[in-house]
Amino acid sequence: MNEQPPSSIATNNESLLLLVTGGTLDKNYDAISGELNFSTTHLPQILSQANITLDLSIETLMLKDSLEMTQTDREYIAETCVKAAQTRILITHGTDTMTETADYLSSIGQLSGKTLVLTGAMRPFMLGDSDASFNLGAAIMAANLSSNGVYIVMNGMRFDANNVRKNKLLGEFERLRR
Repeated sequence: MNEQPPSSIATNNESLLLLVTGGTLDKNYDAISGELNFSTTHLPQILSQANITLDLSIETLMLKDSLEMTQTDREYIAETCVKAAQTRILITHGTDTMTETADYLSSIGQLSGKTLVLTGAMRPFMLGDSDASFNLGAAIMAANLSSNGVYIVMNGMRFDANNVRKNKLLGEFERLRR
């Protein structure tokens, strides 16, 4: 019997698109200025350390702190997702405005046939003791197993785009309503 997998689960030959927008995950410490800044994405290094064998591609859209993200940036992210051949898309994003971007993406009707997962980190990957690798791994799993929709994956949890907030006092994401 040749059973087809449910449409909500990725098959081994389905490609995953990773879109990079910046955020704490990709920041570096500049020893001269003492500031955190961007040079390049660290996703290839993180994926290599995890021995990822999935069919995926990485596209850097921007390297921005999410506090500097504009509506034009969100429109660019949405446009890229709409045009993408892949139906499963993971977006790395800064945590401060991740919920705003997820909410915006969930309002785009042309994305209703896709699975979008946003993730990030509270501490830069390059500084060590970071949640970046864990969040990225959880987000990859969520992108492959979730039905169509827009999600945020942080702290080992998957949240619907319109039912999540960042609790800045606790430094974690939480549901708005149970």
